[in-house]
Amino acid sequence: MASVDELAARIRGAMGEGPGLDASVLLDLRGEGVIHVAGAEVTTEHAPADLTVSVSQADLQALGRGDLDPVRAMMSGRLKLSDMGLAMKMQPQIQALFARSV
Repeated sequence: MASVDELAARIRGAMGEGPGLDASVLLDLRGEGVIHVAGAEVTTEHAPADLTVSVSQADLQALGRGDLDPVRAMMSGRLKLSDMGLAMKMQPQIQALFARSV
């Protein structure tokens, strides 16, 4: 499994392959670290964000590959969101970004 720095680098590279996100996102990798995405900037610093997504690194990668359904992940507690409305609005952008980064 990739380190948090490697995963952040992949996300950073994927930002150049398509449109960025309309809002900032903090990926809380449940004790494995954090990744903050704001515009074209991707860091491993904990910073305030419009949307916080709490998910393990393994589940994040499974979501990106399409191996884990986001609704089932939420229902089982494997994925937690700070703002469901914003997450639903951003889902196509987030899904496209993470699909390009896995």
